[in-house]
Parts: sequence; C-alpha cells; structure tokens
Amino acid sequence: MITLLILIIIYLSFISLGLPDSLLGSAWPSMSPLLNVPLHYAGFISMIIAGGTVVSSILSEKIIRRFGTGVVTAVSVLMTAAALIGFSFSRVFWPLFLCAIPLGLGAGSVDAALNNYVALHYKARHMSWLHCFWGIGASLGPIIMSAFLIHKNSWNLGYRTIGIIQFCLVAVLFASLPLWKKNNAQKTATQQHNSIKLKQLLHIVGVKHILAAFFCYCAIETVTGLWGSSYLVMAKNISPKIAAQWIALYYIGITSGRFISGFVTMKLNNRQMIRLGQIITGGGIIVLLLPFGNSTLLPGLFMIGLGCAPIFPSLLHETPNNFGGEFSQAIMGIQMASAYIGTTLMPPIFGWFASHIGFNIFPIFIGIILIIKIIMVETLNRKIDNKNRK
Repeated sequence: MITLLILIIIYLSFISLGLPDSLLGSAWPSMSPLLNVPLHYAGFISMIIAGGTVVSSILSEKIIRRFGTGVVTAVSVLMTAAALIGFSFSRVFWPLFLCAIPLGLGAGSVDAALNNYVALHYKARHMSWLHCFWGIGASLGPIIMSAFLIHKNSWNLGYRTIGIIQFCLVAVLFASLPLWKKNNAQKTATQQHNSIKLKQLLHIVGVKHILAAFFCYCAIETVTGLWGSSYLVMAKNISPKIAAQWIALYYIGITSGRFISGFVTMKLNNRQMIRLGQIITGGGIIVLLLPFGNSTLLPGLFMIGLGCAPIFPSLLHETPNNFGGEFSQAIMGIQMASAYIGTTLMPPIFGWFASHIGFNIFPIFIGIILIIKIIMVETLNRKIDNKNRK
C-alpha cells in the first residue's frame, strides 16, 4: 500500500515538474514587448533555468543520500513554486533572471531524484507513464497561460496561478514525508551502487554516444517547446494568443504518446521504441515543411510531440542493458546532466540564429539535430552489439 501511495505522489510531482517547463515558451511572445526586451532574450532565461538543473542533477546523489528522496522532492517543488510566484510579480526583465535560479535548481533535483527512484523500485512501464504525467503538466501550462492571455490579457496571472497550484502540491508532499520514511528500500539500493570517476565512465564503450544522444534529444524537445510558439508568430503570422494554444498540441502529443508507450513497451523493446519515435518526429518535421500554408502546423507539431514521447523514457530504461547494472546508476547521472546541458545551450543558440536569419529555419534546425541523434543512437547500438559478441 505504501509503495502505491508513493507512486501516486511521484506521478503528481511529475505533473508539477511539467507545469513550468512550457510556460515561458507559450507566454514569451506576449511578455517580451511588455518587458521591452528582444524576442531572443527568452533563450537567456531558459539557459539559466537549465543550467540550474545541470548543477542540481550532478549534486543530487549526495543530497538524496543526506536527506532522502521525499524531503528533496518536497523542498525542490517549494523552490519552483516560490520562483513562479516571483515571475508573476515581475514587471521588468532582470527579476526573471533571479527567479530562474531556484526554478532550475528545484526542477533538476526533482527530476533526478524521482527518475532514479522509479528506475530502482518500479517496472519499466512506469517510466513511460511517469513522463506521461510530466506531459500532462507541460500540456496544462500553455492552456492555463493562454486562458489568462485571452481573457485577462495578463501573463502575470498565468504564472501566479501555476505557482499557487505548485504550493498546493508542496502541502501534499510535506504531508507525505512519513510514507517515504517507512520505505527504506531506496536507501539500501542506493548504498549498493559502485563508485566510479567521470573519466573512467567516459572510457566505457558507448558512453560518449549516449551522452550525445541525450544532448540532442533534449535540444529538440526544448527548442520546440520554447521557440515553437515564436515560430508560429514570427514565421507563420499566428497571433500570440492563438500560438500559445497551438503549442499546447505539441505537449499533448508528448503526453498521449507516453501514455500509449507504457502499453506498447509490452510488445516492443527499447530500441524499437526509440526508432519508432525518431521516425514519427522526422515525419512531423517534414509535415511542417510542406508548402500547404498553416494547415500543416497543428499536425506537424503534434507529430513531433508524439515522436518525442517514447524516446527519453526508453533511453533511460535501456541504460542497464547498454552498460550493465554495475555502472547504470553512475551513467544515469551523467546522462541526465548531458540532457540538461542540451537544454541549457541549444535554446539560446537557436534564438541567436533565428534573430539573425529568421524563424523559418525552425524545422530545419531541429531536423539537423534529429539526424545527428539518429547517427549517435545507431552507432551506440552497433558498438554495444559488437561488445556483447566478444
């Protein structure tokens, strides 16, 4: 019973993790004129948030050892809730920089703590469904924001509402701390993993390729989420309020895809799930490039989200198969760090390119990254297969 209750709490926590992730991209076309800053400045905020996730994910193992998963999760969500309220009261640009720091640090700690906990204690399908719940939060964020933009013409109220929702979850998480204390399995399992230095990890066959794959995946997901709405506004002449609604379809694609993936994983293995996702993502990019006007935008965005859905959970779950249980815990940590680095660097890089070349390069940009990712994944598979045959 305790295990089931903790799983429900973890699912709720991942909704909370997803809610802020999609807010900035959907609100930014309306925020930037009011803040009197260029459109590409969103990339700097995103970079600070993602940079915080890199730091907190690297430190997460020591922090979780010291305080436990339950406490780390509750405090981390408290940090994100406070940061969102800070966003909502900002009237100029610089406070967003300050609020982005706890937002990133809190989000990274939750992500690393709960992904690791589920990997240790629950079956594979729960990894897909866990990230499905992230998608629920990420889909609700733009919907809530667009409602306030349309009816109240206020992005501040959108952020404030999400912040209040987060504080409600904080109350649930602190109330649930006794449940985590009763479950001692995670502490035991964490103490059993082998310690290995980063330099040694990088010399393991395939590690560099999987790090590149995680970097590329998160680049695609984050660039689409942050700049997709601006692409609709700047390249396709969609109004900012409508664009905030339309980009929600991308997150709905991720959410529905991860729900379905939980069942499909019973028939297909992780490699097949990753390949299927890459094919669908590539198809969505091609649809965006078709010369049929704005009629291709919604299906294209949905397909990209649907294709992204199985890739990240399947890459995570494949870690023990690729590298063995002996090193999977250590490699899981640097995989998450590499993913966050992609999240940190690529949105501002795209913003710089788009501000100089134009937002029409959006589908081409993510298409190139997808091709690199496919090459990395298939090279990894070949190296792992060759190693296993020896």
